[in-house]
Amino acid sequence: MASSRSNGKLPKFQKVLVVSAHPDDPDFGAGGSIARLVDSGAEVVYVIVTDGSQGGEDPTQKDAELVAIREKEQRAAARVLGVKKVEFLGYKDGHLAPDLKLRRDIVRMIRKHKPELVITHIPGRVLDAPMGGSHPDHLAVGEATMAAVYPDSRNPRAFRSLLKQGFEPHEVKEVWIPFWTSGDYLVDITPTLEKKIEALRKHKSQIAKPGREWDFEKFMRKRHRDVGKRGGYQYAESFKRITV
Repeated sequence: MASSRSNGKLPKFQKVLVVSAHPDDPDFGAGGSIARLVDSGAEVVYVIVTDGSQGGEDPTQKDAELVAIREKEQRAAARVLGVKKVEFLGYKDGHLAPDLKLRRDIVRMIRKHKPELVITHIPGRVLDAPMGGSHPDHLAVGEATMAAVYPDSRNPRAFRSLLKQGFEPHEVKEVWIPFWTSGDYLVDITPTLEKKIEALRKHKSQIAKPGREWDFEKFMRKRHRDVGKRGGYQYAESFKRITV
């Protein structure tokens, strides 16, 4: 697949909405690019769809305890990247479907925050990438978000109850989908890789699970170094870039 480069400069966006399934997903998938977008003057908002209650290894831990931990971690990670607003939709982790309720709630977020750019998950299973990227919640959020971007958020006849609540139609200009190593748009994150790693450190419940510890820093540096080689960068993130 041929790739295009950001050439060190990102398109100019005033508002960006990142719609992700779980706490930590935006930071793992696009943290370096999010930091660059913030540095360029964009106002970035996170929408976290689920409560993150299945993101643990202890079946006796109370859901409410883990949900509170993950929400705190996500807010802390967002602050590192310069993201000032995090919206939690509170769906139960592991139970998502790209149904009309989820679409409506994402349309509400799009109409509320009026982004030019939306960043979200791949809306389909990718068989030549690690299984974690095709988590069922990711697939559901990706598909629901794509439907919310087009046609729902721009169509005044879609979810007309939102009009009564003051959420007017809005047209998104672009969608970026983090695409492991094979996306067609590369963003140079050399200036922000360390900030991304610092943000990921905030997700202690995910990177230091008992019995599942892993050297995530080594993993992320190699991953982004490999992607960067495709575009002549030291480190890069890879996206499928879609013009709406």
